[in-house]
Amino acid sequence: MRLLACALFALALPAAAQDFEREKRWAAEVVPALVVGDAVRLRLPGTRDFLGLWTEAKPARGAVLLVHGSGVHPDFGVIGALRVSLSDAGYSTLSIQMPVLAADAPAADYEKLFVPEALWRIRAGAQWLQDRGQLKTFLLCHSLGCRMANAYYAETPEAPFAAWLVLGITGPFGKLGNLRGPVFDVWGERDFPSVLRDDWRRRLALNGVPGSEQKVIAGADHFFAGRERELTAALLEFMARVP
Repeated sequence: MRLLACALFALALPAAAQDFEREKRWAAEVVPALVVGDAVRLRLPGTRDFLGLWTEAKPARGAVLLVHGSGVHPDFGVIGALRVSLSDAGYSTLSIQMPVLAADAPAADYEKLFVPEALWRIRAGAQWLQDRGQLKTFLLCHSLGCRMANAYYAETPEAPFAAWLVLGITGPFGKLGNLRGPVFDVWGERDFPSVLRDDWRRRLALNGVPGSEQKVIAGADHFFAGRERELTAALLEFMARVP
């Protein structure tokens, strides 16, 4: 009984660290201003749910689940741009709200949210797409969201995604054994130093994942500001080659 209580307490710690009020404020800001797509609610284990932005393409070539970086919302920056541009190109998109901390929380504190909270949200997004008949799906992540996706793949043997689209990952790749398809590792020419200096380590890690590629977007920074069109084109070119 004591061990069970300790386990439940440990499981609750990541949830307790989250700033749910900040998440609500993001939703209150984003949803009324939504121009493209629809707001949906996705269910987590227990009674909580969270925001997703669904943009349906008809007919759809596939679907993309988008995971943003630390402390923002599913319509922010490059993720907000891609959820629209990829849907315009024929891919339905679901951009999901990932867990957030207080605005002044250091990035390292987000690691405690990777499992189970971020893991649960990615799984919920994947299931939501499957329940709506989206059989060919891609997982696209940016910055810290890529590390959350790392944790998801490490803990999900039946990961359903046809490929993993990685934008500006701020750490090394984790366990890649649960991948069903290739990885597209993309970063900006003027990206963060940590992203730039680890490109060769990521290349070595991807040697064992058939079909994987790396791509540098010329002139782009970590957020691909002003280079969204070039980024979208590179993503679409790669996705078209994924069986």
